Amino acid sequence: MHRFLLTPRWWGINVFVALAVPFCLFMGSWQLGRFEARVDSHREANAERPADQVAAPLESLLPVDTQTSGRLASASGEYGEQMLVPERRLDGASGFYVLTLLKTDSGKAVPVVRGWLPGVADPAKAPAAPTGRVEVTGALQASENAGTKGVHAQGGLPSGQLGVIAAATLVNLVPHDLYDAWLTVQTPVDGMLPVPAQAPTNTGLDLKAFQNLGYTGEWFVFVAFVLFMWFRLYRREVETLRDAEAGLLDPSSPAAAGSAAAAASAAAAPEDQSSTGIAPVR
Repeated sequence: MHRFLLTPRWWGINVFVALAVPFCLFMGSWQLGRFEARVDSHREANAERPADQVAAPLESLLPVDTQTSGRLASASGEYGEQMLVPERRLDGASGFYVLTLLKTDSGKAVPVVRGWLPGVADPAKAPAAPTGRVEVTGALQASENAGTKGVHAQGGLPSGQLGVIAAATLVNLVPHDLYDAWLTVQTPVDGMLPVPAQAPTNTGLDLKAFQNLGYTGEWFVFVAFVLFMWFRLYRREVETLRDAEAGLLDPSSPAAAGSAAAAASAAAAPEDQSSTGIAPVR
């Protein structure tokens, strides 16, 4: 009854199933692993930092990653150029950041957001930075990019304003080597409000993360579909052979022709064995 499984047609079906099932399982497990990695990254990036955390030297925390983002970093030097970062929201209100470049002792500069002010960006509203040598402590942040929430990436801003806080944006505006990071002071003065540290880009449970979860389900559904179709074809073949043996099929029908071919193949096996001198097992 089951010798049809050894026909060339069923050899092709069985090989396809044998390859498709582990491939789909591998792809589903891979997508699930990517989703779990995003969950772990989100949890790590949003973990609360200790309140009594001691500030570490800026260079010791670079490059910025999920573990160092939000950590308190310290740097010393002198303040230089000051810019405004417009269209930034804080607690639901629109305003702007006051950003000043700190020329550190290492010779490189790091952007420092000294605070937030409400309203339209206006240089007259921004307090001047302290003069002379200063010690700055702030939460370390990764450079922004065009996909960062809240940035003004379209360009066309007035002179003295910055849309994206990143070394790649500032490199053509200031004559300093720059750190690929920025600091946000958590205890600003002159009436400015502190800008809270944000989780680094691509660490949240965004649409991409749930796409990975959806793809995981799709690959496992493919596994179930392949197995279901194999079982359905198998059951159909068995039922056709049984109907042919019982004489319930029209001899001119394609199903009857197929069952006859399968029966002929099954009958040929004992004959082939007899021709080799090996008696068939009964």
